[in-house]
Amino acid sequence: MIKIICVGKIKEKYLKDAIEEYQKRLSKYTKLEIIELQDINNDNINIILEKEKELILNKINEKDYVITLEIEGKELSSVELSNKIDNIFITNSNITFIIGGSYGLHNEIKERSNFKLSFSKLTFPHQLFRVMLLEQIYRAYKILNNESYHK
Repeated sequence: MIKIICVGKIKEKYLKDAIEEYQKRLSKYTKLEIIELQDINNDNINIILEKEKELILNKINEKDYVITLEIEGKELSSVELSNKIDNIFITNSNITFIIGGSYGLHNEIKERSNFKLSFSKLTFPHQLFRVMLLEQIYRAYKILNNESYHK
């Protein structure tokens, strides 16, 4: 099973449509759960990160293999990501991806991470990034099943 924990809600219809499309496509390969956590409104970044940390930790199971999405993480090609997912499922039944909020992730979440993944040194809007992550997970399954998919 793949779980994606995200801070913030999707508001734009076109992004909701894209997410639903990838959820439908992925249902052929794996069970997928997307958990949207509320944005924390506060002027203090430390309070925001602390509250987001608590919300995130409440959604992680002890046995989950956690992949945090971080600019400082390791960049992988699509083939490398597909192999990583395949290898994780040899010993783990759940992979949990975590997309932080506007201020990133609390250090305790980063420490809990089993693997820090970066898509780029660039910063992406969190709502758009969710679609990008789903597309790459879908691409990984297509690669693992030797199915054609556009390059």
